[in-house]
Amino acid sequence: MPDNEPEPRALGPHVLLRIWLPDRPGALGLVASRIGAVRGDIVGIDVLERGTDVAVDEFAVELENLDLLPVLVREIEEVDGASIEEVRVVESFPDPRLDALESATRLCEATDVAALQDILVSHTRREFLADWSALVDGDELLAAAGDVHPDPSMLQALAAGTTASPRVADGTTGPADLAVARLRSHEATLLLGRDGHPFRRRERAQLLALARVADRAWELLKPL
Repeated sequence: MPDNEPEPRALGPHVLLRIWLPDRPGALGLVASRIGAVRGDIVGIDVLERGTDVAVDEFAVELENLDLLPVLVREIEEVDGASIEEVRVVESFPDPRLDALESATRLCEATDVAALQDILVSHTRREFLADWSALVDGDELLAAAGDVHPDPSMLQALAAGTTASPRVADGTTGPADLAVARLRSHEATLLLGRDGHPFRRRERAQLLALARVADRAWELLKPL
């Protein structure tokens, strides 16, 4: 019998493009058409933020080779109203929904508080492609991930300053290079830094959800 299974396709460079699009019918299709015109394969689209007249979408695109990247950028920017905020070449594409579930699962599997704190900073740093992640309680650094992060006094100031704003606390907004989530039951604050790659509303909401999971898991790990 003939083997009807398709041949595995050779994978090209993985490119993430954050694109500002006019929030009107057809705009997404026009960008997708331009990507296809340079033989780009769209493997995912994530809506990061939506305003009154504009949306910020992240496209996961496989290209045949990186020589096509400048052509791809020019093609997209020819779409009326489209603007590229960021282009990143990555080893693998994030999957926000699956990544969040895996992080939540690992948090629930932690066997002690110290392990929970380490899992929280390491997984959120990887999930959000952050430069660093830190969990602070007052002036105490509970856990951190990343090669470089602000010193504890700076982290304390960032936590105090940002969580005092209701709009930052509910994930509506915040500094472009910083995402913050409060673990309210334990007076701890999770901070993520990402230089040059602004955090968007969907990411902030996702981080808040993971912080709530961690807060509850921490409560369950307390001795009776």
